[in-house]
Amino acid sequence: MDELFVHQTPDLLPRVATHHPHWRESYFFDMHRPDAAGDVVFLTMASFPARQVLDSLQMGKVAGAPVLGHVERAYGDDPHTTSMPGARIDVVTPWKEVRLHTDPEHGAAIGLDVTFRARTQPYGLRRGTMRAGADVVWDQSHILQSGIYTGTYTVDGTTHEIDEWVGQRDHSWGIRDHGRCPLWLWFQIQLDDGFLGVWHWELANGARVYTDGCWAATDGSEPVPVIDFRHDLRWRTADGKEATYGEDGATAVGLAGVCTFVLAGGREITVEATGTFDRPYEPFQRGGLSQMRVRTDDGREGSAIYEVTGSHHHRFFPDTVVNGVLPT
Repeated sequence: MDELFVHQTPDLLPRVATHHPHWRESYFFDMHRPDAAGDVVFLTMASFPARQVLDSLQMGKVAGAPVLGHVERAYGDDPHTTSMPGARIDVVTPWKEVRLHTDPEHGAAIGLDVTFRARTQPYGLRRGTMRAGADVVWDQSHILQSGIYTGTYTVDGTTHEIDEWVGQRDHSWGIRDHGRCPLWLWFQIQLDDGFLGVWHWELANGARVYTDGCWAATDGSEPVPVIDFRHDLRWRTADGKEATYGEDGATAVGLAGVCTFVLAGGREITVEATGTFDRPYEPFQRGGLSQMRVRTDDGREGSAIYEVTGSHHHRFFPDTVVNGVLPT
């Protein structure tokens, strides 16, 4: 049942734990070539009880150009079926196979006919909460899983093959007031023998609020929790120099640096990464999604998606201005 859009409370299904305009339940799929050197595609689908709608975003960078599309439908008498004109997500076998379909003829910016097949066990992160005074900014649960994608994607009438691309799928539910979260990092690192995933939040001054994640191997073994995480990343200009994000990220076209994952039991994995800032979230929020090439300290190489986003942070977004009170 954790695959389905049914997470609410022990009450009747029209009620959620906390009635809030930013309560959502959502899927997030990312897919990219194993060398992280070409197109990248993201698909979301989300349910918003307060607004009584489901929606889907189709995002990415195709042939060097950013792409963004949105479709939605009202709940009507069916708030749980993950389908709407232009987008559909079908769970074929729980935690093993999911099919993604989007249709440009019904408003989708990217047409998808894609199958996700799991290559690791799923991992459930512990519930995380962040407040600004009495206000709830973030209160959600989250599941991660790595997989292989096959199928096709279509943009502007041209269809392209997805031949064993790698990537992540997420399923989360709860309150997410994006504009008031100072910083969150969502890193999904794909290596031949498994993936490293982390979900990490900080206050504007860099103080840690939350960290959870895992190492999940492709041999089907139980994921190993991440118990600590350190990062030293910087925005980069087009010529590779360090960039400042400024107010809107105009000069930040790349990302590079080092991060370290500490696993339960004490094992540490350090990852060097460099990549391109392929899917900015401007003007809706700061930062966005970068496609990265990675190398671990034991010589393994792979690819990754690094999401660096939020509203205001001393390192990543020092010059942005936020409306409203941030957590302290």
